[in-house]
Amino acid sequence: MKHRLCLLLPFLLTGLCFADHAIKQHKPSRKQRLDESEWNKQISAATVMDSMNTSTNDQQIPPVLSVSNVSQMISDFGFNLYRKIANKHDDNIFFSPFSVSLGLSSLLLGTRGNTYDQLLHGLNYNRFKEQENPYLLPELLKTIKEKIAQNEELVLNIGSLSFLHETFSMKEEFINLTKTYFDMEYEFIDFHSSKAKNEINAHVEKLTKGLISNFYDFLDPQTKLLLLDYIFFKGKWQYPFNPALTEEDTFFIDKYNSVTVPMMYKSDKVASLLDKDLSCTVFKLPYRGNAHMLIIKPEKEGDFGILEDHLTKELIDSWLAKMQSRKTDIFFPKFKLDQKYKLKSSLNELGIKELFTGRANLTDLTEERNLLLTEVTQQAIIDVNERGTEAAAAAGAEIIAYSLPLTIRVNRPFLFLIYEEAFQSLLFIGRVTNPTKL
Repeated sequence: MKHRLCLLLPFLLTGLCFADHAIKQHKPSRKQRLDESEWNKQISAATVMDSMNTSTNDQQIPPVLSVSNVSQMISDFGFNLYRKIANKHDDNIFFSPFSVSLGLSSLLLGTRGNTYDQLLHGLNYNRFKEQENPYLLPELLKTIKEKIAQNEELVLNIGSLSFLHETFSMKEEFINLTKTYFDMEYEFIDFHSSKAKNEINAHVEKLTKGLISNFYDFLDPQTKLLLLDYIFFKGKWQYPFNPALTEEDTFFIDKYNSVTVPMMYKSDKVASLLDKDLSCTVFKLPYRGNAHMLIIKPEKEGDFGILEDHLTKELIDSWLAKMQSRKTDIFFPKFKLDQKYKLKSSLNELGIKELFTGRANLTDLTEERNLLLTEVTQQAIIDVNERGTEAAAAAGAEIIAYSLPLTIRVNRPFLFLIYEEAFQSLLFIGRVTNPTKL
C-alpha cells in the first residue's frame, strides 16, 4: 500500500490467545467454516483472541441504552486502558480502543459467572448488567459498525476473523452469534504444526495489505482458538497541508533533547481552545467524512500525568462544545508510529483477571475445560502526512479577513485522538513524544 498519498493511515491489530491443556478430540463440523470472500477488506486495526462463546436469540432492543451510551463507554474504556499503558511506557503510544473493545466484547457471548462480570466491568459496560436483553450490547455494537461503514467518504473497514484448532470443539450457538453480531469469519488450522505461525502471519499480512508482516513471533502450540478483530481507517484531510510549505524544524522532546522533523504548515479556519485548568491547547483537524483528529498540546514541558489522569469522554465533549473557530497558522509535525503491546497486565489492572486463569468460565463457548486466555497483543500503525488521495477545497472563503491569525506550533510532545463524529466513537488514541521514532 502506498503511504505517500495518505494523510492518515492508521492500522491496529490486537491478538488474544486461548490455550487448552486438556484437549478432547471433538472435531468441529465443516459446516462451521465461513466463507472467505470478505477477507480482502482493507484494515487498520485488529484484535486477536483465543476462544469464546455466547447464548440465545433475537429480542427487541429496549430504548434504555443507545449507541451513544456504548460509544461513551468505549471511549472511557479507551482512556482507562491508555492510562495503564502510559504507566508502563514513557515514549510514543498508539492503539485502538475500538478494536480492543470489539474483540473482548465478542467474548462476552461465551463467558458466564465471575468471568463474565469481570469482563463486563473491565470494558466499562456495567450498565448492561441490569438489561433484560442479553443481546442488547452486541446489537448496539453491530449498529455502530454498520452505520459507520455506510459513510462512503470515510474509509473505515472493520472485521473479525477466527482460527480454530482442527480438534477443538466450539459450540455452534457461539459461532452463529459471533457471525451474527460481529461478522466473525472462521478458519481451521493445526496449531501443533510448525507452519501455523507462518500461515496466520500470512493472513494478517494479507488483511493489512502488507502493513504488518510478522505479527506473531511465537505461537503456543497448545492454542485452541485465535480471534482477530481488525479496523482500518484511511483519512483524507478536509483541508490538506501543502507539501511545498513543509520545512525542517526543531521538535523539543524535553528540556535537554530535541530532534529535527518535517514540520507541516497551513493557515486555515481551525476550531480550538485553551484549557487553563489543565494548561493545554486543544484543536481539531477534520477529515473528509465524519471524522477528525483532536490534538492536545500541553502548554508546559514535563510529563503528561495530570492531563492524562483527567481524560474522559465528558471532558472531550466539553472541549468540543467550547471550541471557537478562527483563522489559525498551524505547524504540525509529520510522523509515523508502529507500536506493539502485550495487554494482559493492563487488562488485569482494569479487573479482567479470571479470563486469563484456569478458572475462566467459558461454558457458552465450549464443553472443553482448562481453556484460558493467554495474552492480548495489539499492533498499531499510523502514518500522518500532508495530503490525502484527493485534494480538498481551501477554506479561505470562510476566514474573517480582519481577524489576526492565532499560531499553534506543535513542537513538543502531544496527545491525539481520532474520532468518528456520527457516534462520537473513539477509534484511536496516541501520544507522540518523538516524531522521528517508530
